[in-house]
Amino acid sequence: MVFKLFKFFDKLSQNFSELLNDKKEYNVVIEVDKEGNKKSFTAHSVILRCRSNYFDKELENDLTNENHIKTIIKPNISAQIFEMILKYIYGGIIDIEDTDTETIYELMVNANELELKELSVKLENFLIESKSSWLRTHFSLIYHSIFDSNEFNGLKKFYNDIIVKHPNMIFESKDFASLQETALISILKRDDLDVEEIKIWDYIIKWGIAQNPTLPTDSEEWSNKNFKALKMTLQQCLPLIRYFHIPSEDIWEKVKPYEKILEKQIWDDIIQRQMFPNKPVKSLVLPARIISTPNFSLRIISSPEFQLSTIINKEHVAELSSWIDRKSTTYSYENIPYEFQLILQGSRNGFHPKTFWNMCNGHAGTILVVKIAGTGEIVGGYNPLVWNNSKGGAWMTTNDSFIFSLKNGNVQNSILSRVTNSSRALYYHKSYIQYGPFFGSSELMMRSNVSDFTQDKECWCDPDNVHYEKPIRTNYDFFYIVDYEVFKIIEKQIQNCR
Repeated sequence: MVFKLFKFFDKLSQNFSELLNDKKEYNVVIEVDKEGNKKSFTAHSVILRCRSNYFDKELENDLTNENHIKTIIKPNISAQIFEMILKYIYGGIIDIEDTDTETIYELMVNANELELKELSVKLENFLIESKSSWLRTHFSLIYHSIFDSNEFNGLKKFYNDIIVKHPNMIFESKDFASLQETALISILKRDDLDVEEIKIWDYIIKWGIAQNPTLPTDSEEWSNKNFKALKMTLQQCLPLIRYFHIPSEDIWEKVKPYEKILEKQIWDDIIQRQMFPNKPVKSLVLPARIISTPNFSLRIISSPEFQLSTIINKEHVAELSSWIDRKSTTYSYENIPYEFQLILQGSRNGFHPKTFWNMCNGHAGTILVVKIAGTGEIVGGYNPLVWNNSKGGAWMTTNDSFIFSLKNGNVQNSILSRVTNSSRALYYHKSYIQYGPFFGSSELMMRSNVSDFTQDKECWCDPDNVHYEKPIRTNYDFFYIVDYEVFKIIEKQIQNCR
């Protein structure tokens, strides 16, 4: 006997999706969103309870009105998100092709809240696999919001792997003081946390003080009660510090002022280890953390041949000119066909993002060069289009833009990366108090949350390229800058210069 199994899921999905719009026999009303955006959706209790444990519990308790209708109120879910969720509940379909990433993230969070595990996990995996650039750009927001949850283990691993290699993303973030204790503890437990132990000590002291805003500013004025308060705040963190791997000078300069927050035994053992390095101690000795060697050191690059710039020299100008013309060889100094007219210099004109949009507005064919603080790296981009400060929130299309990293005293070879997705070549952001130039999906992004590119580490070159050929930096570190310049490229009025 032959058995056959026929599946008709498409038709089933279609029929149930049509049922969602059937107003004849609904018995549930769900009110979502807040004042001004409130919207009511009708649904059927039997479907909601079958598809979601959350609704099963809610509908078990909610009373019906005289028409036997139950009402559920969810003011923290937007109407747009809930409409997508209902379509998934009824038809098993989610269309996110033209949905912005922030909405997809909110959809994942709300799906998790409504105990729609299948949908939540699917969206989480999609974000990790397809939107890693956005996840890194919104690191603080997401990391803080998901860590206390028992869910989102994929995202937690994604972020913890980044933190291990690039701890400054969390320790130097403006939101560090608001980091949950459980998140901080999970970071401190890592043996492979790539940061010096004394810096970790400084960070947890900073975090602990932030949790006690009434403490006097000067620790020398603290009472025993003040030290006790800090000790209570850090009681779960202090045992995770690798005290016996902190240099003696740092012990006396940075740890000793907070001696009162340590247990007597650990402090006695620290002193003993300083005096008798080979004598066993009673306290637990945690292993030293694995610290990698930084790739770059700080050097000042002088540019005597190109006096208008504090960042690039004539050799750079020749190379950039060749890239603009797509030449396979570099122009000689004598045959450079362009003048580089300086139209903005941060050290001269200021580092507010709005300054960029005011001074570069209306200029087409420009080169941006940026010197990164602490490394000496020079990165930048070429925009053949007009900078337009009236196009806030718009993608710009061109086949001719490129981003780059220039060779200097620290970097031996320049990197050229041409646009591969012309429709996402540049993004003119709508927030002119926070964002400056923005190439691709943050393959080169200038941003500052305090409206000064030199003051906070918010600029970035995403190494996971989406819209350009190759990364111009190979790490995930956000950075602040020393200086930046924008040049208008003007063709010389000389015949046969090429």
